[in-house]
Amino acid sequence: MKTLVNRINRNFAYVGILFLFTAMSLMADWPRHRGDAALKGNANSQLGKQLELLWTYNTGEFLKSSVVAQKGLAFVGSEEGLLHAILLESGKKKWTFKTEMAIEAPPLLHEGQVIVGSTDGFLYSINQITGKLNWKYETMGEIMGAANQAIRPQSKDDVLVVGSYDNFVHCVATKSGKLLWKFEAQNYINGVPTIYDHKYVVFGGCDAMLYVIGLEDGKNTRSIEVEAPIAASVAIADGVGYVGDMDRSVTAFNLEAGEIIWNYNPKSFPYFSSPALSDNHVYIGGRDKGMHCIDRVNGKQAWRFAARGRIDSSPVITKEKVVFGAMDGKLYLVSKKDGKEVASYEIGEPISSTPAIVDSKIIVGCEDGNVYAFETKGKK
Repeated sequence: MKTLVNRINRNFAYVGILFLFTAMSLMADWPRHRGDAALKGNANSQLGKQLELLWTYNTGEFLKSSVVAQKGLAFVGSEEGLLHAILLESGKKKWTFKTEMAIEAPPLLHEGQVIVGSTDGFLYSINQITGKLNWKYETMGEIMGAANQAIRPQSKDDVLVVGSYDNFVHCVATKSGKLLWKFEAQNYINGVPTIYDHKYVVFGGCDAMLYVIGLEDGKNTRSIEVEAPIAASVAIADGVGYVGDMDRSVTAFNLEAGEIIWNYNPKSFPYFSSPALSDNHVYIGGRDKGMHCIDRVNGKQAWRFAARGRIDSSPVITKEKVVFGAMDGKLYLVSKKDGKEVASYEIGEPISSTPAIVDSKIIVGCEDGNVYAFETKGKK
């Protein structure tokens, strides 16, 4: 009888461990601040209609970097040059790593590494668990955008691509930080290089050009002249790239033909937000204080949501909602379908970073130096 009881207890323990492992494996992560290598800004989550503040974490006096999260840890850079690892459940510090200058770029999480660029000109690889340096690679200018990760089509090696204020896009080996190639534009590169069709790197810069270069060797395939400098990142779906510029337009362009499909410019305001893409629409924030929903085919406005301050925050779209911050100090949830406000939370200081979506949670950095974590509750 005792042997039977012990066997039953062991079985229950095994089932409990299996359930815990399964639950952890099903937890959504947010390792890239725009969701995927094509930077589409999608989170496969169902969010509730109410925002409940769970915790805040202070990084210092100012914060521009966006949060990423993986395996129960959130990561964000700070104006003090610190990369912060935060326990997602409690909002407590796990570790910090110091660079020489401010970190405004979002981190990238890949294969146990935190990859992040600093305004000191270095790209750093840091161990996610220990916070210890793996390697660092020096560019000759500030790094303002996140790195992207890809596998080169012929060499089959794991690589990182990142833009810098030295006017170059750099491609380095993920494991070692060794330079593989670099491509020179004619001015600063602010955004994240986008990976297209596993073969190309697509980006825009302050030289008012869009570039499509080879992922394998960094050779220029084609370039497209646009109306103004580009501070944001290109989102790509179905062979079409979408990006806003620093003058007044959102542009859709055919990546294969190198031709502009349409320009969306209802008002003369710039776009510093990077777009998010659904099957039928483009969502992008503007400095006209609007979140714009644009038809992907014809470039016509489907709806516009009016905030009280400009929207530099790049939106993230979930199954039914669009999530973004604004310079009016609010975090917004609006309906994907019609742009009507679902919920908002007034933090009180400008939000220019991209929200991170982890299951039903939203984690966002604010320019007051704090990271805020929200649970969404109520009917999905």
